[in-house]
Amino acid sequence: MSNQVIIRPIDATDQQGWRQLWQQYLAFYGTKVSEDVYASTFERLLAGNAGDLREFRGALAWQNGKCVGLVHYLFHRHNWKIEDVCYLQDLFVSADVRGLGLGRQLIEHVYSAADSFGAASVYWLTQEDNQTARQLYDRLAQKTDFVQYRR
Repeated sequence: MSNQVIIRPIDATDQQGWRQLWQQYLAFYGTKVSEDVYASTFERLLAGNAGDLREFRGALAWQNGKCVGLVHYLFHRHNWKIEDVCYLQDLFVSADVRGLGLGRQLIEHVYSAADSFGAASVYWLTQEDNQTARQLYDRLAQKTDFVQYRR
């Protein structure tokens, strides 16, 4: 059996695999969303992948026919740049395949999409105590000094 990983944009046939991963991701952060949010988010991802520039885009990592990773991202305007920037909102890899480089491959998928789109930069947030993920992020990007505030 091959361990080859395929990363491709989310399509309409992926809802079940995507949903299982997104539920695990949300559980990791100790939260849940309503059925309406699941439906709306999946529709937005499909619209973004179909070319709607206002919507989120997403990709899934597949290994041996199993959905094992996801990434969601969005292009948006930035007041300090002419080009749009890319916000990587969600990144998740199944616990049973962590440490195999899938997180890196999903981030690199977003980097490639951002380069193709002409985005000036890619950025994301994580919790300060997410040390395992931060070890990867420290190798792929520069940590900034910004602090997030939220209402």
